[in-house]
Amino acid sequence: MDFFSQINVALRGPTGQPQSAADTISRLADRLSPSTLLADRRAAVLSLKGLARDWRADVGDRALPGLLDVLQNDAEVDADIGKAVLETLIVLCEVDENAPVPARDLGYKYTDAVLVDDKVAQKLFALMADHSFYLRYSALQFLSALLQNRRQVVQTYFLKAPVGVTSLIALLEDKREIIRNEAIFTIQSLISQSPEIQKIMAFEGAFEKLFNIIVNEQGVEGGVVVQDALACIDGLLRFNQSNQSYFRGSSLPPVLLSLIGFPPSLPFDAPAPQQFALQLWDVPQKRTNTSFVVGVIGLLARHAGPPDVLSISCTRCLVELGISSNAPTGIKAQALHLIPSNLSSLPLAEMVVTPYVPVPDTNGEEWDRLEPASALDALVELVLHGEYNGIIDGDRRTKEGMELRGAAVAVFQNFVQKEEISEAIVQAMVSQPGSQAPVTPLLYALTTVPVSPLVIPSVTSTHFATLLFSHLLRFSPRAKVLARSIVPQAGSSGQSHGDSSFFVPADGGAPPAAPEADDDGDDADAPQTLLQILSEHLSLAFLARSRADLPDREAREWDRLCVGYLCLLIQWLWEDPAAVREFLEAGALGALVEPINQGAEEDTLIPGLCAFLLGVCYEFNREPGEVTRATIHPILTRLGIDMLSGRITHLRDDDRFKAIGPDSFVLTSPAAPTPHHQVHQAPPSAGVPKSDAEEGEIWFDWAFVDFWKSNYYTIQKAIAVDPNSLSSAAGQESAMLIASLKDVIRNQAAEIDKLQSQIKSLGTATDEIATLRTQVDALTEQVASVEEKRRDVEKEQEDLLVLLDELNSKRRRDKERMREAGLEVSEDEAEEDDEDEDEDEE
Repeated sequence: MDFFSQINVALRGPTGQPQSAADTISRLADRLSPSTLLADRRAAVLSLKGLARDWRADVGDRALPGLLDVLQNDAEVDADIGKAVLETLIVLCEVDENAPVPARDLGYKYTDAVLVDDKVAQKLFALMADHSFYLRYSALQFLSALLQNRRQVVQTYFLKAPVGVTSLIALLEDKREIIRNEAIFTIQSLISQSPEIQKIMAFEGAFEKLFNIIVNEQGVEGGVVVQDALACIDGLLRFNQSNQSYFRGSSLPPVLLSLIGFPPSLPFDAPAPQQFALQLWDVPQKRTNTSFVVGVIGLLARHAGPPDVLSISCTRCLVELGISSNAPTGIKAQALHLIPSNLSSLPLAEMVVTPYVPVPDTNGEEWDRLEPASALDALVELVLHGEYNGIIDGDRRTKEGMELRGAAVAVFQNFVQKEEISEAIVQAMVSQPGSQAPVTPLLYALTTVPVSPLVIPSVTSTHFATLLFSHLLRFSPRAKVLARSIVPQAGSSGQSHGDSSFFVPADGGAPPAAPEADDDGDDADAPQTLLQILSEHLSLAFLARSRADLPDREAREWDRLCVGYLCLLIQWLWEDPAAVREFLEAGALGALVEPINQGAEEDTLIPGLCAFLLGVCYEFNREPGEVTRATIHPILTRLGIDMLSGRITHLRDDDRFKAIGPDSFVLTSPAAPTPHHQVHQAPPSAGVPKSDAEEGEIWFDWAFVDFWKSNYYTIQKAIAVDPNSLSSAAGQESAMLIASLKDVIRNQAAEIDKLQSQIKSLGTATDEIATLRTQVDALTEQVASVEEKRRDVEKEQEDLLVLLDELNSKRRRDKERMREAGLEVSEDEAEEDDEDEDEDEE
């Protein structure tokens, strides 16, 4: 009743008449003065709190200074008034992004007024150590609001606070979950983009306390609080090398790996446990928490310097999670993306994994364990045939599944960066004398004959195979030479996938024998090389896509297949004259000319790639053969040099080309009709039902886009060069060689001038040395003369001293005789005689 009576008095004027809100707020602000009673100040704060939402501007303009004084003077004395004033300040300073601009500006205005100095921030840090639940909680909420509005200012004050770190870290051990959770949220905002605060938090024990929270909340099976704690750990580690070093040296990395079930000390030759590979993923929060854990593991795997035990364990965990587990597709793709580019610490060809596939029609509750295989085998199978060999996706290319296969391509690219590895893999595809060439999944996918109507999984497999094979050849001339020797078995493309052997690893032994193909009796035809087969398949694809009655979706698939063949051939024939000769002699020249001539204005992809490949053939056609540069040059002239150059240039304007980036080359596919077959129900590992998932597609990878951007100008210049002259690349190399030789001559001339000047300076120095030697000789003679004079003077002085001594002795004898004779001797003379005697005695 006393509270309501005080409010009633505040709301009515001295005459008992109601007054305006502004007058009421002014009277309440006056009651915040320290000269009033604590109960009056508490009542005034509670009243202002009720008015703050409806009269925010008036309360802020008139009462904010008084509220801050109450916070400084009364909050620690009275928890109720402290809670009320903090809640009022929260209302004044909060900024709602969905609110109108004036309302947001008010929040920033009052935040700036609160943070005009560090008094309020220091008080908040002190209040976090208070034992009152509501006071702690309100202080954390107000601090979070200030961090949201002016983070850098609060961070600056925090670094100067004597008790800020200790108080905030202590809240992570608070038994009241609501305060602990609010403290985690506040720390997330506080450490953002502040390496200094991140270091302080780490050395004050934040990692240990956050991991205690995660473990107590059942790890990745926990709720949102685990997510927030993992987000804090990620924020403390990411972009902070000092904290990463500190974390790596602590006992926490094994705890991190165990959160997702991976044994930290698993021997290299031991398989991953089944409880790690097969888990239940039907809870969305578990997938979110696991994504944070995988992100932190990726940070530890990318260790600067020589690989250590921890980085090897983390890398293996990512590999196992990405290719041999039933984790959600997004988490698998994330794990593969985080595998370090330097895989020397974990050779994929030697690492054995045990893949699992879901049993159809079991909703992911039953899984079949496949035979152990090398990680490289499983990786290539994942790229070519998709997750679980396409059991779930069927004919549909889900964007998540394509992202996973694209991440696997990136891992393969990093693995074959060393030429000896790529050469060994290509060598494994070459038939040995007296035996047939092995049929590997990669070779099988490359040589599959495109037949209309196209089968989408087959097209996708062939396209990914062209990406993998181009990575093997791109920067290895030796691998290109070996690739020209590959002669696939006759009819190998007609085999079923189940009959194909695993991919031969880089350092593996002989592949298992493939089933022999049936002899069709046509032994007259010589076996075709892989390059000839690709040339033939490209011609077939061009012929099929030129049909007028082709549905739009199938035409798009034929375009995709042509892009895959063209990109592989461009990179194979680059700087390989022997391959260019074989390609042209296979009759591919006419196949390239037709798409360039008949390409529509809006179709820039296929004509641009054909023009580029034609330019490559013209540029590097340097070996004698049936088709020479002189043969190609009239064709270029008839097509038009400017038109060909324009085709090449317009390729970069295509949206499918421009959208490719270093991180991902999977694009969203246009709306596609529902597949005719029935797909299997997705297991719980899938994030969303596959029937509703967004579809994706690929056209290029970043490696080809980067290659094209680096070399397209060379080809544009090359097609304008006379056939009898040096190639553009050779001309550029000659010009560069001449320029480098000129630089060498210029540098040598400068060096000669420098040496000559040094010789001249040395001659001048020799003259100076001779002069100095003359001076030294003269000075030596002078010193000898002076020394001789000094010795003469010393000798004369010694003679004088001897004479003086003899005189003194004679004088003493004379005085003794005078005394004996009775003659008078003066006292001075006597004293002198005594002194002389004393001196003689001495």
